[in-house]
Amino acid sequence: MPDGEKKTMEGLQSVILTMQIVEHVARTGKGVGVTSLATALGTSKSRIHRHLQTLVQQGYVFQHEDSERYDIGHKLVSLGQAVLDNTGLIGASRDALLELRDQLGHSAVASQLTPEGMLVIATVRGPSPIEIGVRVGSLLSFHGSAQGKVATAFSSPAFQRRVLSGDLTAYTPQTITNPDTLAAEFAEIRKCGWAVAPNQAALGLNTLASPILDGSGMVCGTVGIVDLTQSLGAEPAPGHVEAVLETARKISVLMGHSGVLPLG
Repeated sequence: MPDGEKKTMEGLQSVILTMQIVEHVARTGKGVGVTSLATALGTSKSRIHRHLQTLVQQGYVFQHEDSERYDIGHKLVSLGQAVLDNTGLIGASRDALLELRDQLGHSAVASQLTPEGMLVIATVRGPSPIEIGVRVGSLLSFHGSAQGKVATAFSSPAFQRRVLSGDLTAYTPQTITNPDTLAAEFAEIRKCGWAVAPNQAALGLNTLASPILDGSGMVCGTVGIVDLTQSLGAEPAPGHVEAVLETARKISVLMGHSGVLPLG
């Protein structure tokens, strides 16, 4: 093999090993030592150590002083967040939220499913001079918000049982806290593909939401519009429902789903 090709192959192998180290460190979660990395990747400790030192210098990993284990560094965390923002749910919903707001004239919001509730990850304010909506970072309940209800309705029966047997706090006098009533509502939501919750999360406020599905067919979030109940009632206009459903479909496609909502 010519010297040029040999150097190229060595360079490629070095890059591959570097990426394998980064991936292994990131997936381990609790820090990993040189010996463990060398064993897992089938190479020498000295070679692993050289690559780690370069990664430490660049900020992609750092070494714990007390244990000498290596963990993900600030640059890797920042890089991962940038990827998530641009290719995850936030990135997938960014343009769709603007289009939905411009089409219907209401504040638009995207939320992500978490074990504790629906996390608001992106919002676009409506044209009203009065700010109406929810703050990014807010955690909405599964039973007292349209986002939570529609996500629960399209989740597994086990997840629904978990919600129904959990803490059903009454946020307002209109919040539904009866498990049987909620179960019946989940069934109806599953048939139509959307949910509302007028005066249930906060008096005077309503949201119309539809689920976002990922490539595995699981609910990963919701998209919807938010406004005062005088502008967005308990029986939303068919055009509003159609627009929210279509927006959810578009985002689902970007998340790897077919876009066909399994109603019924």
